Amino acid sequence: MIPVTQPFLPPHEEYQKYLDGIWTRKWLTNMGPLASQLEMELKEHLKVSHLLFVTNGTVALQMAIKALDLKGEIITTPFSFVATTSCIVWENCKPVFVDIDQNSLNIDASKIEAAITEKTSAILATHVYGNPCDVEQIEKIAKKHNLKVIYDAAHAFGVKVNGKSIFEFGDISTCSLHATKLYHSIEGGLIITKDPDMLKKLAYIRNFGISGYDTFAELGLNGKNSEFHAAMGLANLKYIEKIHQKRKELSLRYDSNLKTLKARRPIWSLQSENNHSYYPVIFETEALMLECMSQLLHNEIFSRRYFYPSLASTLPYIEKRALVTTDSISSKVLCLPLFYDLTFEEVDLICRLLLRTQNN
Repeated sequence: MIPVTQPFLPPHEEYQKYLDGIWTRKWLTNMGPLASQLEMELKEHLKVSHLLFVTNGTVALQMAIKALDLKGEIITTPFSFVATTSCIVWENCKPVFVDIDQNSLNIDASKIEAAITEKTSAILATHVYGNPCDVEQIEKIAKKHNLKVIYDAAHAFGVKVNGKSIFEFGDISTCSLHATKLYHSIEGGLIITKDPDMLKKLAYIRNFGISGYDTFAELGLNGKNSEFHAAMGLANLKYIEKIHQKRKELSLRYDSNLKTLKARRPIWSLQSENNHSYYPVIFETEALMLECMSQLLHNEIFSRRYFYPSLASTLPYIEKRALVTTDSISSKVLCLPLFYDLTFEEVDLICRLLLRTQNN
């Protein structure tokens, strides 16, 4: 059996050393020494201004919307994980969907202005598969219309734009450190801002709004994470370059083998390098995609229609809307297995099955 993804795990003894320290200190949560250490190491590794380690990527988005005091409408993408939209609704705002670019699969920046109304307060865009949005154009639009910008960078760990961390764009960026991600802390998330005052506000929000022994500064929630998750994050961070290199080599193997597949790959930003979080292919037809997916499954190889279907046409708590490019792409896209322990022989097998299916 070949799963679509599998978490990287460090050597057991390295994680155990962190656990031994936890047992000695008996400090399990509430921003213990390991969580604080992880924040410092990630800030240095990612070269960002300010960073908080939080419960997960979803809570990070909720905190971002709350911290920016957003109301009314938030322009967003229909081609993302459900949390991108559900967080908007959860915070009593209205998602306004803009169709995606057929090449990058990110929100089409050229269509954003047409969706802006007097009720628009922000743009929440996803760097799909880690591929950077048109951050320069989105910044221009936001400044022109006095809008806030949040980037859902759940897939974009380690990505840079012209040498600058992708997390440094927008008012706030968020990242997921879920076990399925390129880099993970089992469960976890990051929230990043350049503004020190915003960092202070987010830190209060993360801890119930508590500002002192018996005082409160903000409306808050429990967005903290545990020492056990921080330990995994610290252990895994030592291997991030090795993880990235292996995933890059596997992706290049796919590229070489699938040159004649009746499918295309998203076009990556010319200002950035692929972090190889996923290996998505967009088939020429949905029928061919379904045949290939079925053939892989028959051989106990799991792929994923990610993202399918379009959020704009699916969620029961919003007004449904058809969007031509999103609907077309989401019906034909398939993510193939990609993870550190995947072998080149397994990639070759997957590719042979795909090519054999399309040629039958």
